[in-house]
Amino acid sequence: MGKLTLKTDPRVNEVFANYPEFVRDKLQHLRELVIETAEETEGVTVLEETLKWGEPSFVTKNGSTLRMDWKEKTPDQYAMYFQCTSRLVDTFRLVFDHKFQYEGKRAIVFQLNQKIPELELKECIKASLIYHNVKEHFTLGI
Repeated sequence: MGKLTLKTDPRVNEVFANYPEFVRDKLQHLRELVIETAEETEGVTVLEETLKWGEPSFVTKNGSTLRMDWKEKTPDQYAMYFQCTSRLVDTFRLVFDHKFQYEGKRAIVFQLNQKIPELELKECIKASLIYHNVKEHFTLGI
């Protein structure tokens, strides 16, 4: 694909550095999957890493904001969050059914000891990164 420009707010690195050690690598892996997927996705030329609600977030010109976080109140899990007003999580549920654990219309939740289905997750990430280009498609191009 084309060359990706990655713009990172320095505060994002601080947030990653402050995650507990037992979850930091897992969130860093999600971060790498988002960047890798953006590099592989036609039409995505700029990926902005920023903070929204204090959480690492990813924004593209034609995408829907994608966030990730670990929360102290649920220490055995971490999640990738999607715009709850979009069709993203409902579509993931339709296409991937039991591959993931979902939280309402807003998140895919991962357990600390879980092996992530990476190919399927990258399809979810891609749909989020280009959401406004595919939102009219029944399964968002997945």
